[in-house]
Amino acid sequence: MLKVESPNPGVVVVRAKPKKVFKPKAKVNRIPPEILNNAELNAAIERLPSNYNFEIHKTVWRARELKAKRVALQMPEGLLMFSLVIADIIERFTDADTVIMGDVTYGACCVDDYSAKALGADLLVHYGHSCLIPVDQTDSIKVLYVFVDIKIDPLHFVESVKLNFPVNQNAGQIALVSTIQFVTTLQAAATELREAGYDILVPQSKPLSPGEILGCTAPQMPGTVHSLIYVGDGRFHLEAAMIANPRIKAYRYDPYEKKFTLEQYDHRAMQQIRWNQIRQAKTAKKVGIIFGTLGRQGSPRVLRFLEKRLEQKGFKTVTILLSEIFPQKLDLFPDIDAYVQIACPRLSIDWGSAFKKPLLTPYELSVVLGDVEWTPKNLEPNNAYPMDFYATGSLGPWTPNFKPPAIGECENKPSAGCCGRCVRGELEKDIDLLDLKV
Repeated sequence: MLKVESPNPGVVVVRAKPKKVFKPKAKVNRIPPEILNNAELNAAIERLPSNYNFEIHKTVWRARELKAKRVALQMPEGLLMFSLVIADIIERFTDADTVIMGDVTYGACCVDDYSAKALGADLLVHYGHSCLIPVDQTDSIKVLYVFVDIKIDPLHFVESVKLNFPVNQNAGQIALVSTIQFVTTLQAAATELREAGYDILVPQSKPLSPGEILGCTAPQMPGTVHSLIYVGDGRFHLEAAMIANPRIKAYRYDPYEKKFTLEQYDHRAMQQIRWNQIRQAKTAKKVGIIFGTLGRQGSPRVLRFLEKRLEQKGFKTVTILLSEIFPQKLDLFPDIDAYVQIACPRLSIDWGSAFKKPLLTPYELSVVLGDVEWTPKNLEPNNAYPMDFYATGSLGPWTPNFKPPAIGECENKPSAGCCGRCVRGELEKDIDLLDLKV
């Protein structure tokens, strides 16, 4: 210990140790230069749209690193037009042949590692979606997720926001959301709008990226949000955010058409239809549990939980495996009184009225069983229909990624009341999940 003389008598000053500065380690670009700087490879990549990032260098490097002999390519229909070019590049610059998986792919929940392995693939490249199914949970096959980041000029979007929400007219807080393809642009636009004086929120529903929403998973916005803006084509993902936030005005910016529109959703009709099916299911004696087999849509954890809860409540059950769910198919089971499907909640929300018997989501079945309360009190923020299917902060163990809050970690303040998540976590404790991939 070094002492330093002090001008004040009787005072001893101890020289401080040099402050340690911890700098984050620079991320090393593991892709070798011979791949990044390969003139022939770069020329081949130019056959693809320059604003679409298919991460070809990374894919080639990964296939070479694994010494892959077969690479399976899986992508949504909107990207299939590029599959042959990508397959040609992979076969030309690696020792692998390729297979294109052309079955319908609705989202990251449809990642089909089972089929890829059955086809003898060493590597599955899944395009267009985030890593919803962790790579350590796939079926003994390496999976590479390529988000396909799409670069768009954020200037027109930013100017559209400024035109419709003049900063001097107190627009209030604006939430920005999108699909994974436009999240990078969304963040850049959010920064620019904040610098222009706007109060911008980029919400997150973990494990999704900030600003990212799915058709089944979107965060409930805080009461400070006045407007919601979605960047993307189509309404499917936006509707999830609208369902979860019925009080907030929703707008859509189409980056291809460059149109900015106010969107509407009939919350009252949707909630009433779902409530009618819930009430009808309460009189059921036998319940059919539909386990979705399209990729990884079905969750063994949720299946086991629902089987156990139905058994505890005295229902007879039968489990049915289906890759896709149609009314004509379910009509073949006349002895079943109601169904719950572990595939996609939007099948029930969007198309449930087309089925002769109730087709519930796991959440709606939990309402039937009394594990959670919900009634169609339209436009009440605390009674909005939850869109939290893949969220770790979901309401209960009827969702694949549910994690009850630890003691002292509940996000609800005492004044807000108990959300019940910690209590509902107890429902799962007596169910053996150790042998399941969750």
